[in-house]
Amino acid sequence: MRHSLGQLLRHATAGVLSLAAVWASCGSPAAAPAPEAGSIPFDLRHRAVQHGGIVRAANSSITCRARQKSCSDVREGKAGVNGDFDMHYIDVDSDPNTYNSSRAAVRLPSGSRVTYARLYWGGNLRVGEQKPSGDNGRVLIAEPGGEYKEVLADTIVGHRVTDDADAFQASADVTSLVRDSGSGLYTVAQVNVAAGQSAAGAWGGWTLVVVYENQSEPLRQIALWDGFAALRSRGEDLRLAGLNIADGASGQVGLVAYNGDRGTTGDSLVVTGPSGSTSLGDGANPRDDVLNSTISGPGTGSRVPDYGNTLGYDSDVFDVGRGVLGAGTDAALRLTSGADAAWAGVLFLAADARR
Repeated sequence: MRHSLGQLLRHATAGVLSLAAVWASCGSPAAAPAPEAGSIPFDLRHRAVQHGGIVRAANSSITCRARQKSCSDVREGKAGVNGDFDMHYIDVDSDPNTYNSSRAAVRLPSGSRVTYARLYWGGNLRVGEQKPSGDNGRVLIAEPGGEYKEVLADTIVGHRVTDDADAFQASADVTSLVRDSGSGLYTVAQVNVAAGQSAAGAWGGWTLVVVYENQSEPLRQIALWDGFAALRSRGEDLRLAGLNIADGASGQVGLVAYNGDRGTTGDSLVVTGPSGSTSLGDGANPRDDVLNSTISGPGTGSRVPDYGNTLGYDSDVFDVGRGVLGAGTDAALRLTSGADAAWAGVLFLAADARR
């Protein structure tokens, strides 16, 4: 399981900040920044065996400027990478105090009860401008029909500076908010990402992962891992131990990653079970280019805006065919970026469990 606060304090990297008060026009209340680390090993965040599954809402926070040639085509889903554009903030709300905001829908099956929810956000701080990192661990969220509430990271923030980028990911437990609010459009604002143009490009976005219980659905093994890892060609290996996978199980695997460029091949997500390895992919995500700037997969709800090419932000869910995971307690995932300077942030699994 994820390290306890006491363990983290002993490593001098800890700190817990809680869900804070409603957004006020005078600005955010002062708060100590969440601790940061340049690399965070992937670790189990949440696990359950229950009737139900995982859904997620996600959207990007930045896109190309509309006046640029080919931007409209890219927004519709055509080829294009963030480094080719002067990138600017998406801002769909009517609040003058926010400079970026976007929406996406959580779609819970009827009769579901939320048992866990976590919000992830991140992006690049250095593009045409340099954003200060002090706000990496702070974001705003509004539930369907609600007002903005400030959320502060409750765990270590991944933050790594390279020669051409300044990347981060933060997260917080928002179970109470989502349990009370249920399905509908959630708005996330003030993701601390930089605008402009550079060779590395601008990217950023958010994903809300929601675990639910529903007695009308199959018994499933549900697991959520997170970390912050630079991929490049070495990839990120995740051993899935202590599972409870049924014989012939089907399921879904999800990921969140940053700065994957569409058309740059060599990106893969491989599942290894007792019977061998399988590269995941679908119509939106080629098997050799899974980090291709998409928000896609089963259960994906509506988004505002609903751009087909999210220019460096990936939040995808893949169907895993029967028998791929194999029965038993162990499996493995390997996420690799062949050429992109990409970062992995989240992986999750929902698969049929043994009774």
